Amino acid sequence: MKKKIKSVLISVFDKTGLEELLSLFKDNKTDIYSTGGTWDYLKENGLNAIKVEDITKFPSMLDGRVKTLHPAVFGGILAKREEDHLRQLKEHGFPEIDMVIVDLYPFEKTVSITDDYNEIIEKIDIGGISLIRAAAKNYKDVVIVPSRDYYKEITEILKGSHMQTTEKERKNFAKSAFSVSMHYDTIIYKYFSQDDFPVITKKILQKNALRYGENSHQTGYYYGDLDSVFTKLNGKELSYNNLVDIDAAISLMSDLPVKEPSFAVLKHTNPCGVAAGTTLTEAWEKALESDPLSAFGGILISNYPIDINTALKIDEIFYEVLIAPDYADGVLRFLSKKKNRIILKMNNFKPEKNIFKSILSGILVQDADSTESITEDYNVVTELKPNDAELQDLIFANTIVKHLKSNAIALVKNKQLIGIGCGQTSRVEATRQSIDKARRLNLELSGAVLASDAFFPFPDSIELASDAGIKAIIQPGGSVNDSVCIDFCNKNGVSMIVTGIRHFRH
Repeated sequence: MKKKIKSVLISVFDKTGLEELLSLFKDNKTDIYSTGGTWDYLKENGLNAIKVEDITKFPSMLDGRVKTLHPAVFGGILAKREEDHLRQLKEHGFPEIDMVIVDLYPFEKTVSITDDYNEIIEKIDIGGISLIRAAAKNYKDVVIVPSRDYYKEITEILKGSHMQTTEKERKNFAKSAFSVSMHYDTIIYKYFSQDDFPVITKKILQKNALRYGENSHQTGYYYGDLDSVFTKLNGKELSYNNLVDIDAAISLMSDLPVKEPSFAVLKHTNPCGVAAGTTLTEAWEKALESDPLSAFGGILISNYPIDINTALKIDEIFYEVLIAPDYADGVLRFLSKKKNRIILKMNNFKPEKNIFKSILSGILVQDADSTESITEDYNVVTELKPNDAELQDLIFANTIVKHLKSNAIALVKNKQLIGIGCGQTSRVEATRQSIDKARRLNLELSGAVLASDAFFPFPDSIELASDAGIKAIIQPGGSVNDSVCIDFCNKNGVSMIVTGIRHFRH
């Protein structure tokens, strides 16, 4: 059922973008009720608003803490447009209020910029949040605009409908109102609890439907703001699997401890090709050489802008997504000739502080594995120390193995991933898999290094590596057989670094 907006209550902190909506009210002679600073703003813009005090017959009091909390205001909002409720409004001389526009005090921003108790407490909105909930509850008759983020949306609706809203539209605004209320209260809770409670409610405000979930028979959604992370320059709609792989790719490239041009190829979130080079083209060719078969249909990411020479090379294979900080002149036009190819330009990526996983009808939460790559504080536990080149490869390999599914092994030589073993149920099998893969691809193992995501329970994996020509290993340590593993290394000319940090990934 359509409802015409004849009256509106406006109480907003942020007035940016309100001008066009106010013009509609002025042109349609809408009755406007307002408070404090908002009333002053409306008057400055030529609108004859009615002060809330004029209908409550009470002044703003307690330093502005009490302005709208009165039956004259909430009665007009909560009244059903039915005979009995309307009769009661008339008896008390309370006006009907058809629309409520609110923008809450910026509590979240305030706690981020000051520790001043009084300033923070005064930014806990009471009247505004009450107005939002009341109008949302009565959505069948009242439309609620719960923040400045919705000024434009309601303006477009009213412009195209002669100041009318449908029940479906009002219900959608009510849903958004309770989302705003939920997030606002969550931030306040976090302030009072003074703990590391992870706040995810803001992401819930931004729901994006996906083509489907992990498989075509599953429904999928993304909650959050993708535009803040990257700009999509070309290609089909991003899928659930695309987003999971993109997140893995960006996380890996953000962790990679190199300044030179680098490329990575991922498949099902696992790095299958990673390399650094003196040029971006060289880095791409080395990353592709790591596993050209798995690169087909993969996710590609670079830490340098894509130049035309590199673009010509990567155009020779089929891939799902390309991610880079920028693209040289003419490159985007060249790569966009394939309409479904997804091309993304990185904007800003802030690694998540918390990881969530839904299990057993509940949610697991943990800190993200955000440890820095080892540099100076590594612990060489063997008689033989790795040389400078081996040390750089060990750091490179240790970063990669952190991003592989456990049990995981990564083999690296000259900052090129040459073999992986991942998702295995035993460490020795992951080691065997990584060595076999390097051999099948004719990649030289002699002089390579090995990284393990967790300790070696026995020296069998180290023996396999040593027999293959690997002479430097990095691992967390912590096994009851650490001394046995170290003795084997000392007897066979293998250097080993123990980091004390495990990198399980399930």
